[in-house]
Amino acid sequence: MNDIRRTILWVIFGFSLVLLWDQWQVYNGRKPTFMPSSQVAHEDAKKPVAPAAGAANDVPSAAAGGTGAAGGTAAASVPTQALAAPASLKAEVKTDVFKAVINSDGGTLSRLELLQYLDQTNQHGLVEWFKKLIGQPVPVNEVKPVTLMEDGSPATRYVAQTGLLNPDDKGPRFPTHLSPMRLKEGPLTLADGQDTLEVSFESEPQGGLKYVKTYVFKRGDYSIRVKHQVVNVSDQPRDAQLYLQLVRHGTVAGTTMFGTNTFTGPAFYTAEKKFHKVEFADIAKKKAEVPPASDNGWVAMVQHYFVSAWLLNVPGSEGVKREFRLADLGNNLYSAAMVLNLPQLAPGATQTLESNLFAGPEEEKKLEQVAPGLDLVKDYGIFAIISKPLYWLLDQLHGILGNWGWAIVALVVLLKAAFYWLNAKAYASMAKMKAINPKIMEMRERLKDKPQEMQQEMMRIYREEKVNPMGGCFPILIQIPVFIALYWVLLSSVEMRHAPWILWIQDLAAPDPWFILPVIMTATSLVQTWLNPTPPDPMQARLMWIMPLAFSVMFIFFPAGLVLYWITNNALSILQQWFINKRLGVLGDVKK
Repeated sequence: MNDIRRTILWVIFGFSLVLLWDQWQVYNGRKPTFMPSSQVAHEDAKKPVAPAAGAANDVPSAAAGGTGAAGGTAAASVPTQALAAPASLKAEVKTDVFKAVINSDGGTLSRLELLQYLDQTNQHGLVEWFKKLIGQPVPVNEVKPVTLMEDGSPATRYVAQTGLLNPDDKGPRFPTHLSPMRLKEGPLTLADGQDTLEVSFESEPQGGLKYVKTYVFKRGDYSIRVKHQVVNVSDQPRDAQLYLQLVRHGTVAGTTMFGTNTFTGPAFYTAEKKFHKVEFADIAKKKAEVPPASDNGWVAMVQHYFVSAWLLNVPGSEGVKREFRLADLGNNLYSAAMVLNLPQLAPGATQTLESNLFAGPEEEKKLEQVAPGLDLVKDYGIFAIISKPLYWLLDQLHGILGNWGWAIVALVVLLKAAFYWLNAKAYASMAKMKAINPKIMEMRERLKDKPQEMQQEMMRIYREEKVNPMGGCFPILIQIPVFIALYWVLLSSVEMRHAPWILWIQDLAAPDPWFILPVIMTATSLVQTWLNPTPPDPMQARLMWIMPLAFSVMFIFFPAGLVLYWITNNALSILQQWFINKRLGVLGDVKK
């Protein structure tokens, strides 16, 4: 028996060391050794890949009457240019919220930085101090903004593309996102006192159509207005389709080190089918489905804290018929698109359609105002029906207190008050168990060689003392969905990024740099263990003390906001349990 106990303890200790070593690797800019923090959608992504830029299979299919299933490959091929394509030009655009790069090949948005949101890779606090102590170099990290889009290798590629399709596969090819375009002259920086900035690209005629794309940036706005102008320069009428597409790598970064990830991948919305998200792995396995054709809806790429979405929420564009597309482009790249049917263009006619490309933070209140259902991209987990009102309450408290940290504390206080009587019953049951614990321990020692008689005697004691050994569990089980929902609220809310609380806590979405909150969390857990009844089994009793220490390693890497939530919950639970134990006269029963 001692060998078994010792083995279990070593397993717990070893697992804690594994977690600690992996995170130390991450802090030093290396990949985790045992538990990688990111995963790819399928095994092909692990193989060496060639650059995807210029790949010909990322143009959506132009076939009408889609079945609603995700295609394995895109059916349309890229048009061959009649003349040698000029060297592509990259226009660097800067506003108060964006730093963007637009490629002249198709006017593709190939890089997008969110200037109001900083990256969270900087090392500081106790980790930096410890590295200096052991003689490891501590690089001076430049504070950089979040890069949402990037046209790099397949491992990081994430771009927004548009272009024209010919519904007739045998007809001429039209300008796509690979067609060279000319940048029209004009400013590329939003000047002081200027509210809008327009950046236009124009293609050469191809298949009788000329495509003009204009980006309209607005001050303080994460919605980029994109105007699509199609000009028929031929002497024949032309039928064309416009596609709005997002291409992203299929790597899913871990939200936490324990595999609790908010959703990453394509998402669709229509009034008929509502919100529908698709896993990259399902696309790779050809098991994904998209909504049927509709006259409303949008397509998006979702990740932790941020989202990009093609929207038709501009007057005159809302009722346009659209079909939705998904494709596995290979090299761990996936596309999600809307294909729009344009009216037939007579010779010399011009057709203009406007769309919005939202690319920014998942701020729930603002997303609700941008487009119907866009707020649903914020992942609240399985208890979303509880999480949304909790977020609303948290937001109201923040409006009153002006600090997200104190809003978290206040929200937990309100929840504990709401569940006060349920908790009181649970803690009263635990207190009674603690009161009869000496009697149980004496009986177990006396009847340790007679297990059947021991069980009968234990049930007799419970019956005579009117104690239900499960009485402390049921009230707590009822509350578990609420506290899981609150966990997801704190995990998914972008408002926590770089939100200060007090003193050394300047970012509630990042781990405590000095590990003070995890230490306090461990202390409160140990106090709770002391207040709880000792399990009759000595092995269980030891594990009750070891588990808070093991979990303390995990909490080192939790966001400070989540640790603050647990500390507040533990502290209030300790106060209530201490009061009940004192009232029942069992506070002085020190555990052995």
